[in-house]
Amino acid sequence: MTFMTTPVLDRRHLLTSATALTLLSACTPAPAAKKPALELLNVSYDPTREFYEEFNGLFAKHWQEKTGQEVVIRQSHGGSGKQARAVIDGLEADVVTLALSADIDRLAKAGLTDPNWQARLPHESAPYTSTIVFLVRKGNPKGLRDWGDLIRRGVEVITPNPKTGGGARWNYLAAWAWALKTRGGEAGAEEFIRQLYAHVPVLDTGARGSTTTFVQRGLGDVLLTWENEAHLAVKELGAGDALEIVTPPTSILTEPPVAWLDKLVAKRGTAEVAKAYLEYLYSPPAQDLVGKYYYRPLEAAAATKYAAQFPSIELTTIRDLGGWPAVQARHFDDGGLFDSLTSK
Repeated sequence: MTFMTTPVLDRRHLLTSATALTLLSACTPAPAAKKPALELLNVSYDPTREFYEEFNGLFAKHWQEKTGQEVVIRQSHGGSGKQARAVIDGLEADVVTLALSADIDRLAKAGLTDPNWQARLPHESAPYTSTIVFLVRKGNPKGLRDWGDLIRRGVEVITPNPKTGGGARWNYLAAWAWALKTRGGEAGAEEFIRQLYAHVPVLDTGARGSTTTFVQRGLGDVLLTWENEAHLAVKELGAGDALEIVTPPTSILTEPPVAWLDKLVAKRGTAEVAKAYLEYLYSPPAQDLVGKYYYRPLEAAAATKYAAQFPSIELTTIRDLGGWPAVQARHFDDGGLFDSLTSK
């Protein structure tokens, strides 16, 4: 009897278990489908490569924790003016992080972003600032301390082409602002710019190209460059034993701006994440990263933390010079002052 009864009981037990499992399966919700990954393209200017490589990972982690969605950010780098031209010509950027507002204004005129783009994020959509400094050979053998030293006999100056690079325009304007104050106004400033560019043996298209020319090719006595790019060359590119930074007494406040491109994010379905990506640049973790890569942070804690690495310097602003629309038209548009002062 025992032998005959046991299979019956086991079978009933199995049936009961199977029924329970069926009921349990019916009551247990299916796992949520994983959201498809998003992809963003950030079209940026030359010296931001290293900063955005780390920032992109920081933001991707933040976005996935917040939304459960993976985001992959691709980067494109080059001279700021050249990058703006590429977007106008069809490069489908979700966001641009360029060297100067005049380049994003060109994108607005092309219908790719809101003409009021600067008002959509804090600090006129510039999440960090910088300035222009000198990078010289170790020991500063030519004794270059201020802008007037750059036109002494035998000094070769490396700087990019203002027609294609945003940093190059800042370099030009820092020199222009100094000359306005020290060379008797407009006429003296024009003559100084003419002499300065006569000391430039090659005009690369962007800031990183000029860094390569100066650091790796060994051309020139001084490189005019972004403050952060100078620090990168000394500390990150292994050139600290061959180069040093000279901060002139006066320079210009550079305010590299950012914008999402309304027309393109609407087409690609990335408006929400593109806006969040740029907003996150103002967050405390991102602002700490700003200081780490030698840009000047806006957020108070990061600004205090990194204050020692930024020497005190008198800075002219673009507003002091009339604002970007007027400056761009007068100096850098075809037939402007740069063309006339550097034509042979």
